[in-house]
Amino acid sequence: MPFELFICLRYLKAKRKSTFISIITFISTAGVTLGVMALIVVLAVMTGFEEDLKEKILGTNAHIVVIRNGGPMEDYHLIMEKLKGMKGVTAATPFIYNQVMLSSGKNVSGVVLRGIDVKTDRLVTKLSKSVVEGTIDKLEPRTADGPDALPGLLVGKELAKHLNLFVGDKINVISPMGNITPLGMMPKMKPFRVTGLFNTGMFEYDSTLAYVSIGQAQAFFDLGDTVTGIQLKVEDVYHTGELARSINRTLGVDYYARDWMQMNRNILFALKTEKIVMFVILTLIVLVAAFGIASTLFMVVMDKTKDIAILKSMGATGSSIMKIFVLEGLIIGIIGTILGVTSGLLVAYNLEPIINIIQKITGQNFFSKDIYYLDHFPSLVIPSDVVLISVTAVLISFLATLYPAWQASRMLPAEALRYE
Repeated sequence: MPFELFICLRYLKAKRKSTFISIITFISTAGVTLGVMALIVVLAVMTGFEEDLKEKILGTNAHIVVIRNGGPMEDYHLIMEKLKGMKGVTAATPFIYNQVMLSSGKNVSGVVLRGIDVKTDRLVTKLSKSVVEGTIDKLEPRTADGPDALPGLLVGKELAKHLNLFVGDKINVISPMGNITPLGMMPKMKPFRVTGLFNTGMFEYDSTLAYVSIGQAQAFFDLGDTVTGIQLKVEDVYHTGELARSINRTLGVDYYARDWMQMNRNILFALKTEKIVMFVILTLIVLVAAFGIASTLFMVVMDKTKDIAILKSMGATGSSIMKIFVLEGLIIGIIGTILGVTSGLLVAYNLEPIINIIQKITGQNFFSKDIYYLDHFPSLVIPSDVVLISVTAVLISFLATLYPAWQASRMLPAEALRYE
């Protein structure tokens, strides 16, 4: 064992006359521990929220959407086959997108009506898995239901609450772009039957979206055999930007492809910015603990003035003296970091039961499902985040040791022993 490390470990051990310094050392270690633990837990929660939100967005929307500039897409069958042949694309489905009004009794609401191909939509989105009542398979009317059979309509759970709708209810779909009559423009209206309710967990989607079959949408909007665009599912959802640009180059200027990150840029940027800001803010806790380490070393240097002078008189160099105190501060930082990582991971991986226990003790519901639309408290630990936090904490601890260790290395033996 190097003698610098041996002396450093001796200084870390508590003595009667150094009890106060030992207390400060313990507080500094606890500060690093709390800072690292807070960083791991908070970043795990924010990452969990981010991933949960991305899952909900990708569950309702496609990875890439291709539309035609200036109007509906006529030759969409050929374009779909062309897109499915591109590297990275796994599935494709056509869609129609338009704004309408839903009327049920005295309740009226403006929504976005989407026409989908039920068979191929299952391959691209997770809409069918989000249906909580009824079924998505009844969007097309069946002849067995009789001459009065109505086409099906799928609405969000929040929209159903607003319109007081249940599965099997009749509802009118009204398009503002109607027919021209002698009395002027008359809105087009058609009755539908609610065949299912879906719940994506996103209030924006559950309160503003409704789905019909693509054939019914084409007939209602007088589109003929055309669609608004094509939705694509890809292999790698985090590298859709380059694929979208490749699609734009392949199809030419008449078509435009946008990936899910572009369409949700604002909310994804906000989440990323919040995560960075929280990392910076919580790093200040570790920084405060580093000041504690520096203060501890200053007091140790003052307490060990005589020892430093004797070591120098025996031939110890200034760099060796500096190493002793750098190692002491570094050991404090490393121990605090290890304890912080351990406790942080324990809390992050068991956050749900911990929150439930706190809620039972306090009687407060900190995480209401009705407000946040989540059925669990999301927490996701990413190894790279843990490594970054650990390295940052140790680095800050190391930097905090340099000045007091340098001051100790400059101490002159004659000055230190003058009054001894």
